[in-house]
Order: sequence, then structure tokens, then C-alpha cells
Amino acid sequence: MPEEDREVPAAVVFDALGLEYERAFAGSEAHRASLRRLLDGLEPGSRVLDVGSGTGRPTARTLADAGHRVLGVDVSPVMTELAAKQVPGAEFRRADIRAFPLPDDSFDAVCVYFSLLQMTRAEQRAVVARLARAVRPGGLVALATVPLDLEDVQGLFMGQPVRVTSFAAADFTALVAGAGLSVLAEESVLFTPDHPDAVAEPHLFLHCRRDGG
Repeated sequence: MPEEDREVPAAVVFDALGLEYERAFAGSEAHRASLRRLLDGLEPGSRVLDVGSGTGRPTARTLADAGHRVLGVDVSPVMTELAAKQVPGAEFRRADIRAFPLPDDSFDAVCVYFSLLQMTRAEQRAVVARLARAVRPGGLVALATVPLDLEDVQGLFMGQPVRVTSFAAADFTALVAGAGLSVLAEESVLFTPDHPDAVAEPHLFLHCRRDGG
């Protein structure tokens, strides 16, 4: 069966949310601060991979508006279509990052904002390791997650049923370091999405550099 025809649980959730997700997280100052830090470290016209690109805003839009070459990858066809309309200056692909071809040293930077949480722990480790290799030595990686010690827990996210797996903050930072990334900065915040069914959730942002540059 072609990859784009397989049902991926995350795609079902985010197809249902669409622009509602963008509105709910638009108030995240920590996300915008992470993007500013990333922009400060990029050379003009950098090649950037946005994993779990969603509606394209704010990440792909911010990077494309700054003149960078952005490729967004998302499993949700609804999100991919929205992103292509909202950020015509970037390229978007509907694909599962777990199977997406990632040649070594092919990007100057990678963004991974909250796009690992519906993968198993083994998958998260493998994806972060592949993404680290996809960045050139000395390149940058920005990651964000919900740092809770959870494994395959059923819950509700903005009214949608989800199964979530995550790591405690120290364990996630260790995972990143084990992939060959040096953590340059981190920020931990408590954020409540702007949605009637949302609850406050911890967010961990890491700004990293691939070793060897």
C-alpha cells in the first residue's frame, strides 16, 4: 500500500484539528523565541527541514519570510494543504518522517516542534538520530516536546483521542545528546493552548548543534 494511503493515527487527529491547532498555539512566546534563536544562527538562504510542519505557521512562514529554503513534512493531508496555501514560499510534502528519505548532511537546520509525541520511544530515538545525521556537521536542530514520563497513554488533546508517548526532560535531553547533538540552550515553560478543552502542559524547547562542525 502506498505510504500516502496508510492511515496514520497522528494524521487523523490533525486532519480533524486543522486551523484550530494553529489558533490554539498562536500565543506560544517560547516557540517564537526558539525560532528567533534559530534564525540568529542561520546563514542566508539556508536549507531547513520542518518536521510536523502543520499549517505552516509559525515555523515555515517565519523561516521562509527570512529568505530560507524550507521543506515541510507532515502526515496530515489537511495540514499539508493548509500549509501550501498559507506559505507559498516553502515546499510541503505529505509523508511520514519515519519513512521519509533523509540523505546525510542535506540540511543546514531541522525543526521538530511537538511532532514526536505519537511515536513509540524507539521510534523517537531513531527519528532524532536520523534527523541529526541529515543536518550537516555544525548545523542546527530545534526541538520541542512535552517532557512527561509517559508511554502509550490514552488521552484527549483538544477534544481528540490520542495515544501519547514522551520522555521526562532529562531523558529527552540525554536522547538528543546520544544522537550526536550538543544542547546550546533550553527553555522550560508551562503553556495552556487557547482552546476550551485544553489544559496547561509543560513544554521543553532545546536548541542544538550537530557535533563535528
